[in-house]
Amino acid sequence: MAPPWKERLDALRMTHLGEMFTTPRPVIGMVHCWPLPGAPGYRGYGMATIIEQAVRDATALAEGGCHGLIVENMWDIPFRAGPHVQPESIAAHAVVARAVREAVPELPLGINLVHNGGVALLAIAIAAGADFIRVCMFTGAGVWDAGSWDEGCAADLLRRRTELEAESIKIFADVDKKHSVRFPGIDLATHIEWTRFFGADALIVSGRMTGDAPDLAKLREARHLAGTTPILLGSGTDEHNIGAFMAIADGVIVGSSIKGDGAIANPVDVERVRRFVNAAR
Repeated sequence: MAPPWKERLDALRMTHLGEMFTTPRPVIGMVHCWPLPGAPGYRGYGMATIIEQAVRDATALAEGGCHGLIVENMWDIPFRAGPHVQPESIAAHAVVARAVREAVPELPLGINLVHNGGVALLAIAIAAGADFIRVCMFTGAGVWDAGSWDEGCAADLLRRRTELEAESIKIFADVDKKHSVRFPGIDLATHIEWTRFFGADALIVSGRMTGDAPDLAKLREARHLAGTTPILLGSGTDEHNIGAFMAIADGVIVGSSIKGDGAIANPVDVERVRRFVNAAR
């Protein structure tokens, strides 16, 4: 019999995605925020405009049949790494995510702060009333596309989650994350082993960049290495390839291919969402 502290830690972890979503094989749609205050693309259009765009996309995702949402600061490019995300971005992100929560209360809500917000990501989730967070570098270390060195945030994140009484917020952690190169020696098997050991509820596998699909062989390897931990696809899926991927994975996070004309900067297209969700079944 496990000691009480171990039983408690084990009880915090999800065993399947159906514990949160209405299906054990969810389609999670991305709400890509316009550039937030402080980002190079922001031009003073104000929070009302950003919120209007985010709520419109969230509503379209729900109408199209998605089982969950993630609000992300997609257009705060080039991204800052880890603890260097600025307070104006964190505050704006939380305000937008809370508006999405109120507009679409029926769907589980996630938060992603690119790149690897860690404790700031948790703060946004608490303020927004979110159910889970996507953590870009939960364990390990590596270099992001903008040149920043970054490292896993599990130690600080899990301690703060306990201190803030936010252990109901689940952790979906990337392994071999897009837009980054891992420190030499951290192969997929090692990264998955570390990430599972520190308590991630689900693992996310992606391609090299936004819009790039992972290799099927990589996904099969990850599925084998993950054991009972759920695996989600994190990039590059569309209505044509999702069937093959969902034969292996437990769920999918989708953004680019469900936008108008399949262009990531465009608004969400409800009909594209419907076709994608149907293809993923």
